[in-house]
Amino acid sequence: MTQAITTIDTLVVGAGQAGVAMSEHLSKQGVPHLVLERSRIAERWRTGRWDSLVANGPAWHDRFPGLEFDDVAADGFAPKERVADYFEAYARKFNAPIRTGVDVICVVRNVGRPGFTVHTSEGVIEANRVVAATGPFQKPVIPAIAPKDTALHQIHSADYRNPAQLPAGAVLVVGAGSSGVQIADELQRSGRQVYLSVGAHDRPPRAYRNRDFCWWLGVLGEWDQAAMKPGREHVTIAVSGAHGGKTIDFRELAQQGMTLVGLTQAFNGSIASFQPNLVDNLARGDENYLALLDAADAYIERNGLDLPVESQARRVFPDAECIKQPILELDLAKAGITSIIWATGFAVDYSWLKVDAFDAAGKPQHQRGVAPESGIYFLGLPWQSRRGSSFIWGVWHDAKYVADHIAIQRQYLEYREAAPVAHKAPVSA
Repeated sequence: MTQAITTIDTLVVGAGQAGVAMSEHLSKQGVPHLVLERSRIAERWRTGRWDSLVANGPAWHDRFPGLEFDDVAADGFAPKERVADYFEAYARKFNAPIRTGVDVICVVRNVGRPGFTVHTSEGVIEANRVVAATGPFQKPVIPAIAPKDTALHQIHSADYRNPAQLPAGAVLVVGAGSSGVQIADELQRSGRQVYLSVGAHDRPPRAYRNRDFCWWLGVLGEWDQAAMKPGREHVTIAVSGAHGGKTIDFRELAQQGMTLVGLTQAFNGSIASFQPNLVDNLARGDENYLALLDAADAYIERNGLDLPVESQARRVFPDAECIKQPILELDLAKAGITSIIWATGFAVDYSWLKVDAFDAAGKPQHQRGVAPESGIYFLGLPWQSRRGSSFIWGVWHDAKYVADHIAIQRQYLEYREAAPVAHKAPVSA
């Protein structure tokens, strides 16, 4: 028997925070749509993160406008399971048309007629438009320099859950963005000897003068930056909501016994080599930190705000020996290192989307989520419209823009040419 074909105006692929936000705005615009999710709603928050992860922003900030966290303090940081529950509750709030357990296999443009044919694990769907809301964390990246030594336990941060899953011994964590530094800190607190490879990074204060850094970036206009500054493409951000929220200070971690090294360069047998850039990377992170403090102080003075002074905020921890004499080569075996955790980011994977909307490297081409291929949209990408796009509230606003664009296109297609007005011949006098 021929399988029935489902038809829908707009198909959204992915039911994480991006897909849920997209569905809400499409519902408000009256756009018939369907959301497909291969697992459960917000599955990445449940099983694609380590056990102790909490949101990087406070609950008053990291949420959608239409629903607050009812069991997390406004200035608290929601645990990952609570974040996933939040998105499930949000989807129920407006009865989002989400089908879970459905894998999208392939999307191709129709020939000689509008729209796309979508092959899924549950049959075929015909859609006029497709929104790829699968986000940027699709394909964990472990660089080619990773050693081939099978005696080393190597995993990506996406597969890390807790210290108990690692064999006994010291750990090298490669990458000092938010994920890498939080995992390294957790491992050190568990009693492990930890080596942390630190690259270029921004290091904002968790809070300053009684305001979270999310608030400061808002009032200072930083969230509205439309494009990344040139040369900052590989700069990560080191910030955490763990342990109630605390500013990450690499010098403090070194004083507590963590061994810092520069950017990981190569492996030769059991010998790891690191670039001689640790001191420079720390200094630039400090510059970023102090620049935000300076901007905050200026804003307070300019606006006459009564916010408490934090004299300790500019305290500098003394340099540990690993900073004074940076390690350029390390024998992993002699150091007792049995595990490497690669906190080295992700690549996108749109192999299922067979359309002309990507550059030569496979990255989406778009303008605020609108692809050059008519009817194709992206949502949930970093810097999709501005710096704030990476945050939960940011994707909600990006979704509104995309939904508005879809609604406008529907209006164009619904246009019907008016019947011509009949002109009477002039009457002769």
